[in-house]
Amino acid sequence: MNSVTVAATESLSYWPLAVLGISMAFIIIGIAVLRIHPFLVLSLAAILVGLMSTGLPDVPPMNPLVQAVELSMSEFGRSAGSIAFVILLAAIIGMCMLESGAADKIVRRSIALLGEKRAPMALLGSGFFLSIPVFFDTVFFLLIPLARALALRTGRNYILYVLAICTGGVITHVLVAPTPGPLLVAETLRPLGLDLGTSMVAGIVCGLIPAITMLYLARWLDIRVPVPLRETPGAPLSELQAIVDKKDDELPPFLLSVMPVLLPVLMIAAASFMGLAQNSLPGVVSALGGVNAFDSIKLYVDFIGNKNVAMLTGTAIAIYILVRQKKLGLHQVSDAMGPPLETAGVIILITAAGGAFGAMIRHSGVGEVIKDLADGYGVNYVLLAWLVAAVIRVAQGSGTVAMITAAGLMMAILGDGQSLAVHPVYVFLAIGFGALFCSWMNDSGFWVVGKLSGFTEAETLRTWTVLTIFVSVVGLVQVLLLSWLLPFR
Repeated sequence: MNSVTVAATESLSYWPLAVLGISMAFIIIGIAVLRIHPFLVLSLAAILVGLMSTGLPDVPPMNPLVQAVELSMSEFGRSAGSIAFVILLAAIIGMCMLESGAADKIVRRSIALLGEKRAPMALLGSGFFLSIPVFFDTVFFLLIPLARALALRTGRNYILYVLAICTGGVITHVLVAPTPGPLLVAETLRPLGLDLGTSMVAGIVCGLIPAITMLYLARWLDIRVPVPLRETPGAPLSELQAIVDKKDDELPPFLLSVMPVLLPVLMIAAASFMGLAQNSLPGVVSALGGVNAFDSIKLYVDFIGNKNVAMLTGTAIAIYILVRQKKLGLHQVSDAMGPPLETAGVIILITAAGGAFGAMIRHSGVGEVIKDLADGYGVNYVLLAWLVAAVIRVAQGSGTVAMITAAGLMMAILGDGQSLAVHPVYVFLAIGFGALFCSWMNDSGFWVVGKLSGFTEAETLRTWTVLTIFVSVVGLVQVLLLSWLLPFR
């Protein structure tokens, strides 16, 4: 074989990297520069990858151009099928908790338990808990009036209160399903041995240290970046006191308020624990009466711990709370479902399109090429997952798009997971923390936080953006350390 042929062969072997680069540029320009809807950009990017790729799965044989389109749509349907129902139910739970006062009750009880001096911790905990079923933007809308009212009452610590909400909210938004990003990442990494329950428990546990650490950063920023309490869109300062003075007996009981979120998490975690016990904890099997009895119990636990069943249970409780508090009839409940379902529909389309793009990237062969390069340079796969998510996040702004794109790429790189020396949950966590990195002016969250808080753009960059950089890096360090100490392989 002559040198020209060798060079040509080598260049062809790296064509998937060109496919990746072109498709990523297409997404970044489409979303960040041209401001085209992410659903359209991601869907077209999936088809573009198919058209540029060689050797797509050929079942059944067909025109390769048609195959690129059909395979993209098949992957879109597969992604939607795995996440649509859960996202719809999460949207309903979120709406019911907000409208019924359950979310407000959780915040009030947290502040009452910890005291006003520890209000930042209460706001952080409330944001952390509420962002499990409710989108971050909505949680921030809910909690920012309380932060402003507290600052009005105390005359200090406004930045601290705002950043406490942000810290708690963004961490579970990217680490704990059923929010779309972590849900699809967990589903994408499932072939590697990651189940949804493990991802949820790991996200909650590994989110705690960065969250608490960021309170110290928030206190430092509160001193360094003086920001006055300004009028903002929404509730004016004159109405803020009425929000915090609302009678407590108008709200549902605390235990009932937390059930729509807590019960599904426990149900899914129980099913994951039974799977762990079956494979690694023979003592649990014996304690439950032996293999036959254990299998019988596991059959029912797996059913109630199925993500769809668990979320359906949480939804039923949330609707009950809404009906109980608002005294709604069946027709009114049906009308109330409309807005959250419309919101969820858009999220499902974007998430499924991102899943299709990730799947087409896997089919393109780019994973094998990057894997060879990573092995050659000794790159840590957990670090690589964080880097991929962080770069995509900074480039186009959306944390959800960064997560689903990074998950598809990492799945293409890892293949069957044999080359991964640690549990796939660490890849999941690295992607989540990477998708938090450096929220700036191309991210909708930047504007939500800035405008509702009354910050200027410069103040938002010096507070919110700095916070997202630090929480992302602290999260990465934690994940790398845990993967080294406890690889679970």
